[in-house]
Amino acid sequence: MMDGEIFTATVVPSGYMTPNSSMTLEQKTTFAFVSLLFIFLGILIVRCFRILLDPYRSTPTSTWADGLDGLEKGQFDYALA
Repeated sequence: MMDGEIFTATVVPSGYMTPNSSMTLEQKTTFAFVSLLFIFLGILIVRCFRILLDPYRSTPTSTWADGLDGLEKGQFDYALA
């Protein structure tokens, strides 16, 4: 201190960001990545709940044996021999 000047220092904790400071590029990238992960997680949760509520909605109405000519359903094992 020189010539009687009053020196005031503000103590800022290390984890506190001042309002004027902006996020760094690394922080922005991390924030965007975490945001995308949360969006992806939300989509997966909604899809899983839809499957749990109506599991047969996406099942096709035809079976694998519908397209076989000359074979009855359940006769596929004998056709391989």
